[in-house]
Amino acid sequence: MADIESGANTDWLSARLRATPHKAFLHVEAETYSFADMDRLARATAAFIKGRAHVGAGDHVALFMRNGPASVFSLLALMRLGAVIVPLNTRLNAEDLKWQVKNSGCRLLICEREGEATARGVADAVLVFPGAANLTEADDADAPDVPRDFDLKRDFAIIHTSGTSGRPKAAVLTYNNIFQSALGSAFRLGLLPDDRWLCVLPTYHVGGLSIILRSLLYGTAVELSPMKRFDVDAVNRLLAERPISLISLVPTMLSRLLDAKTRPWNPRLRLVLLGGETTPAALVARCVAEGIPIAPSYGLSEAASQVATATPNLLDAKPESVGKPLLFTELRVLDERGDDRAPGEPGEIIVKGPQVMRGYYNDSAATERALRAGWLHTGDIGYLDQDGDLVVLQRRDDLILSGGENIYPAEVEKTLREHPAIEEAIALGLEDAKWGQKVAAAIQLRDGRDLSEDAIIAFARGMLASYKIPREIRFISAFPRTSSGKIQRREVRKLFND
Repeated sequence: MADIESGANTDWLSARLRATPHKAFLHVEAETYSFADMDRLARATAAFIKGRAHVGAGDHVALFMRNGPASVFSLLALMRLGAVIVPLNTRLNAEDLKWQVKNSGCRLLICEREGEATARGVADAVLVFPGAANLTEADDADAPDVPRDFDLKRDFAIIHTSGTSGRPKAAVLTYNNIFQSALGSAFRLGLLPDDRWLCVLPTYHVGGLSIILRSLLYGTAVELSPMKRFDVDAVNRLLAERPISLISLVPTMLSRLLDAKTRPWNPRLRLVLLGGETTPAALVARCVAEGIPIAPSYGLSEAASQVATATPNLLDAKPESVGKPLLFTELRVLDERGDDRAPGEPGEIIVKGPQVMRGYYNDSAATERALRAGWLHTGDIGYLDQDGDLVVLQRRDDLILSGGENIYPAEVEKTLREHPAIEEAIALGLEDAKWGQKVAAAIQLRDGRDLSEDAIIAFARGMLASYKIPREIRFISAFPRTSSGKIQRREVRKLFND
């Protein structure tokens, strides 16, 4: 513990090399890499980067790569060089990528050959990774020495938030943020020496990145999916055929997997970690009935992923809960005056703990708004029950104010989803001259089902107060989503602006 408190520690990959050099770390389709393999390839990649771009400690370097071995080699190489990593979403358009590169102060962008054309349009300095097979012996021989001290207080990465409702902010995470997040997660979820964590989330997202780094720290294995898009049949096949014990998903992904499943998943699967959005009560009930061990969680990029997580044994009694905060993490729920809410009363969720970011890069005003007296003000709405378990309701920005009444879209959405013909629903507030805002809803119907606006309103009228009933409805074939699976409410709102 003394080393942690002083900030001096050993490079994680080097420490793992000494402990379990021949243990498998990364599985990608038919390829398997041990920790010794990863060390050799990370050293060679670090030499390749340093020799051609002179990257050093503290330099900001963008990674523009899809899931695959090269993205992991490059990540570990940049960690060894002491660079600050800026993962870029490969699905963004050129304008957004260019803004993120500039906003985060990157002096270099590293990409693979398939992304080179886009990369050269968004960054002044671009380095194309040649692939592991093309790293030369000279690269390996010229690899930089492992640093003697690995400072946990040092900046690790700049993570741009998912930006579902506006321009993303750039959260600066330190190595200690990542370390403490991994510690808290293992303390809550447990840890087995033969765990294999299936990573279908992109590694440029904090959820996917956390899987790689936690497994590195734990000495366990990652099954990394190189899919460009979430492939339901391929993931179901992996869950059935590979010895997967953990998987992280957005609730929508899990629902799709269960609908398409034709074979039992392997019996070693011990936990499905859910995050990114609220888990619908119907999905929780389905998983409980089918014996799917789910762990709904609440987290955000600014807190290095997880903040609170419910274990499966809690869900029978509390299907809407995301459980208690992780180890060393504190949660409070405040009213508009900044006073603590009583149990069961909604308010803004604030978080304090060692995994909370250092601040937003290049945005002191946003940092001052978010970090106050050591607490991260999330902007999310929820409540703590009598036992201290958290229920998340909504983003504060999504709250609907109609005729002086607060309306939580999550309540409206939950009600609409209970209709057997409705696959997904999003509620939002539209400007209204009389009431300030009125409730509107975008609806995705189940395949082959038909439903009128009048029928939806009649259904809602029997379950919601009159001021919560949607007054405008739009039908949509599929909701726009971020790369991590979250519904983009900003894009949904455009349906009502046409």
